[in-house]
Amino acid sequence: MELMVDVAGGSVWVEDRGGDGTPVLMLHPNWGDSTIWAPVIDLLPASVRVIRFDARGYGRSPSATGPFTQVGDAIGILDRLAVSAAIVVGHSGGGATALSLALSRPDAVRALVLVAPGVDGYPWPADPYGAEFMVLFRANDRDGLVALGLRTWAAADPGKAAEVQIRGAVDAMFRQGSHEQDGPPVFDRLSQLHVPTRLVVGDRDQPTVIDCVTAVAARIPGSRLTVLPGVDHLVPLRAPQLLVDMINSECDRDS
Repeated sequence: MELMVDVAGGSVWVEDRGGDGTPVLMLHPNWGDSTIWAPVIDLLPASVRVIRFDARGYGRSPSATGPFTQVGDAIGILDRLAVSAAIVVGHSGGGATALSLALSRPDAVRALVLVAPGVDGYPWPADPYGAEFMVLFRANDRDGLVALGLRTWAAADPGKAAEVQIRGAVDAMFRQGSHEQDGPPVFDRLSQLHVPTRLVVGDRDQPTVIDCVTAVAARIPGSRLTVLPGVDHLVPLRAPQLLVDMINSECDRDS
């Protein structure tokens, strides 16, 4: 089932696959939209109730027209679909949203699967990537941003599948503008999490991301971290079966 869900000050496109099993909410990265989950969804049992959505301005969701937060939209979607609790799978920026959701609404999260996650409040070091991104963004150099995105996030395979995600994300960043607001800082609160948590990152991801994921894993009690050899940031495109195995394991735990 596809539907447009009203959220604070706007709407987002949502797909709810249905199924009588555990709900699984999938949150896409900033450098991709909800189609990045397709290789994973195709391998999941039909009984798993997959819920995914495009963030505002991404994919099939309208552009934002006012301030919003990703975690606010995620909460709005769960409430609209009457989902009391879900396994939450978050990739990169979607991982940051998943962590914010787990801390702001702990009753709504049964388990976390965090794929190369960011986290609000992490002390990101200055690096050349961030400076180059801002120069290109201010110059409206979309081709330059795509090239930067592929070089940074798709080092293992900057092919067609990666380019579709990166190019679509660049367009979405301009549609979204400055309306997205940062979520509350949660890095220093990660020790408060008490849900089963799995983390995965590729060893060809950016070193700053690997450092962040390692720090997040160290702060979440009982979490498990998997490092994938030869895999870059776009884990759902590179290792979908691994993510399916992690999701199925959490579904089995929940049943």
